[in-house]
Amino acid sequence: MNRLAAWRESTLAKVLALLLLLLLLCIPLGEIESLIRERNATQASAVSELAETHVGPQRLVGPVLFVPYVERWQVAERNERGEQIGLKPRSEQRFQLFFPQQMDVRGQLTPEERYRGIFTVPFYRLKGQIDGRFAPVTPAQLPQKVAGSTVEVQAPLLALSVTDLRGLEGAPRLTLAGAALAFNARVPHVPTGSWLAAGVHAPLSGAALQAFNAGQAMPFQLALQLAGQNELSIAPLGDETTAHLTSPWPHPRFGGRFLATERTVTDSGFDARWRIAALTSQTRDQLRASLTASDEQARAGDGALDSFNVALAQPVNVYSMAERAAKYGALFIALVLMAVFMVELFKRLRLHPVQYALVGLSIAVFFLLLLALSEKLGFAIAYASAAGASVLLLGTYFSAVLGGVRRGGTLAAYVAVLYGALYGLLASESNALLLGALLVFGMLATLMLTTRHVDWWCMGATPAKPAPATAAPDGAPQPQSM
Repeated sequence: MNRLAAWRESTLAKVLALLLLLLLLCIPLGEIESLIRERNATQASAVSELAETHVGPQRLVGPVLFVPYVERWQVAERNERGEQIGLKPRSEQRFQLFFPQQMDVRGQLTPEERYRGIFTVPFYRLKGQIDGRFAPVTPAQLPQKVAGSTVEVQAPLLALSVTDLRGLEGAPRLTLAGAALAFNARVPHVPTGSWLAAGVHAPLSGAALQAFNAGQAMPFQLALQLAGQNELSIAPLGDETTAHLTSPWPHPRFGGRFLATERTVTDSGFDARWRIAALTSQTRDQLRASLTASDEQARAGDGALDSFNVALAQPVNVYSMAERAAKYGALFIALVLMAVFMVELFKRLRLHPVQYALVGLSIAVFFLLLLALSEKLGFAIAYASAAGASVLLLGTYFSAVLGGVRRGGTLAAYVAVLYGALYGLLASESNALLLGALLVFGMLATLMLTTRHVDWWCMGATPAKPAPATAAPDGAPQPQSM
């Protein structure tokens, strides 16, 4: 029994018990992280569902001049002895793409928000204008596979493609060489694997067809209104492509193959400009290649079209922030348990492992409370509410188990500082590793410097009881030796 009692009073035994408790507390922390990932997946499902029922992200390709033609030639017709007995006509349907010399894109993105359950998904409406100019086209520019063949040019058309045609609000208004052209569904002669497959076309007619037949340059103006989800991508097809997009959305994310050359982002929105030369882009070659690719090749290369993108990003993804916070859960619990343990040692208190377990569980519940509140409130408000409730609970509990309001308040303030440091880590994503390393180093340095004179072998040992007084022969107490 004496050995058992000594082991129960041992500091080493208490440390081992706390380490085991910390490992056990990682189980609820892991379950909370799984719940966060599940909720994040549910949000992604809501985004996909809205894309299916309303409209998805948009990629704008065009306009391009699509010229179909027939190449005709003759081949020798021979008899069974190999002698030529005549000429047999052959022909093959072909087409060629011509791209603008200049292409200027201007647009205003008006943000909207749609809801699926508790989830909010950003959408936009683009009011856009594309101006440009096509160089003169002559039959000599049409490639011929057979030497000496002739070319028969067919009715040309202007093609325009967007990822989801449901996003077109009304028919785009197109003027080419001074003639107003109307769009029709689909693009003829285009395989399903092409980037132009999900598009519309406008046959050239009137003054536009006359300009084409006369080999004249053809300026164009295209106005369209396009709805989309979250992201807009534009393919730079001109010899020189310029773009100017504005929006009142204050949290843009620029991406794609080409970043904005000039951009201004303020609380009132963003203003971005691009300038891209065909020499630096493979978009034209990729578009031509898609016209001859099989469906399997097209699917394998999906997303490979060079473009410049802008997305209406959420200012804070509550699930990614909550998951990042939960990753610090074990460290957070360890720092709090360490502080309570030091108070227990230095103040000669005795705390039960169950009390340590309740403290650790209360901190684990903080991360669950943070997730639940952040789905209803902004992340900052949710974090402040969850942290405030946790600090108040721990301060009340510490005041009772540590035998004083002052001790409880000091430990509660320590926990509040930890919550503040954790929020700083989450808010400074680019410096999170540095700040986290400094926090751990600072806590470890504080522990080492505070306990540098502590005799750990004697710490926590039960003090020896004084020897009982013995009676003298005359009944007087026997004095003890010093």
